[in-house]
This record gives sequence, C-alpha cells and structure tokens, in this order.
Amino acid sequence: MIVLGLTGSIGMGKSTAARMLRRMGVPVCDSDAIVHGLLARGGDAVAPIAAAFPGVVRDGVVDRQALGAAVFGNPAALARLEAIIHPRVRAAQRRFLRIQARRRVPVAVLDIPLLYETGADKRVDAVMVVSAPAAIQRARVLARPGMTPEKLAGILARQMPDAKKRRRADFIIPSGLGKAYTARALREIITRAKRLSPRVFRRTGA
Repeated sequence: MIVLGLTGSIGMGKSTAARMLRRMGVPVCDSDAIVHGLLARGGDAVAPIAAAFPGVVRDGVVDRQALGAAVFGNPAALARLEAIIHPRVRAAQRRFLRIQARRRVPVAVLDIPLLYETGADKRVDAVMVVSAPAAIQRARVLARPGMTPEKLAGILARQMPDAKKRRRADFIIPSGLGKAYTARALREIITRAKRLSPRVFRRTGA
C-alpha cells in the first residue's frame, strides 16, 4: 500500500482536494478531525491538557480559543501542547493505515496540515502539496468569519512558505484554476502513485 501525505498552507484548497480524493474512492485520514475528537468531550487529550493548561477545559471540552491564547507566542507552552497532541494523532493515523492495509487498498492518504513542519514527510511514501496563487489564497482566507490580515500573518508565520513546500513536494496539486482542473490533477497523481514501490508502511508496519 502506498501512503501519500496531503498538505498545503492555509487557504490553498487542501480540504477541497481531500473531499475530491474521497469521492474517487481513496481513503483519507483527516488529522484536523482527529484533533477535534481529542479535544471534544471524552477525548483522550482533555485530561492531560486540563492538567498542563489550567482553565482551558470547560464542561469537559477544551476551549480551543482559550488554548490558543495560552500557547500563542509561547514556544515552551506550544511544545507542551504538541507533546500531548502529536503522539495521539500519530497513533490514530497508524490505526487508519492498518485498517486500509487490511482492506488491501492500493493508496491511502494522510491529510496533515503541518506535514513538513512536524517531520511527517518521513512517514509517507510521497507528498502532495496543494497550491494556489498568493492572491487567491489571501482572498479565500480573509473571507472566513473572524479572520483578519493580522491573524493571517500570524498563521503564515508558523507555516513553511508555499514556495518551499512546492520545491520539496513529490506532486503539486493546483487549486487556483478551477475544480475540474484540480480533480484531473488528482486522478493523474493517484494513477502515478500506484506505480510507486511501498516503503514506509512495509518498513514500519504503521
């Protein structure tokens, strides 16, 4: 089984690409959804986060805004949070891959927003980067409720620049030329990926 990583900076169209892949029958593991589950009532990360960041858990649910405020601009606090979240996300991803391997699917995708930033590119066979022109990215993001230029600048500062991601990518998915063009690019990538030799899953057992 080939394991592909899917990533892209904010506003580049990664979520749209993931939906297209699912419609093509390619299983996609959504890392953001895993995190939401970990922070929700009964989530595995709620108790350790409550202990590490007093006051951010309310009625058994992690208040994401309060948690964000607690770690913003504080590298040590962010590192504490990542030490709680990242191992749990990786465990969920491994469970996903084992299930897909039992189903004998040829290609499975790990959707990881900060793939390069967290070193997750070492856990996939190849990386797909979703990219669009900066003007389109900016317009998409600023159209979101509550988003400001200042917030966008802060988010981009924590992400690897798009140009660097594209240089490191095995496959680039264009998302600024219409959905039909993006879908065609994705179909071509999946066809090419099926010809690759699996390395990561075979080596680690995921």
